[in-house]
Amino acid sequence: MGIVDEAPTLAASPQAVPAETEARSTDEAQDVPWVTIVWDDPVNLMHYVTFIFQKLFGYSKAKATELMMQVHSEGKAVVSSGERDKMEADVRRLHAAGLWATMQQDK
Repeated sequence: MGIVDEAPTLAASPQAVPAETEARSTDEAQDVPWVTIVWDDPVNLMHYVTFIFQKLFGYSKAKATELMMQVHSEGKAVVSSGERDKMEADVRRLHAAGLWATMQQDK
């Protein structure tokens, strides 16, 4: 038997997604802002909701009233947006005031 002096051939391994694309997608997902949503409820009065929006977010009476009316007529309104940590804090403050609130990543 003789020794064959050939280099073995290697098959290229397929890659479904390049690493750069994965990293970019993760970065883009982190850049998408989060929003705080207040939901309509049968408990809180409209003037109280307006007051809370003014107190917690510093909205003018007109802006707070506009958001309150959106909650009342459409069932929900986005009241703040930003980084996830800030939206978590906003949801906690709204819950402490007795309002129904959630957060989600904006689309």
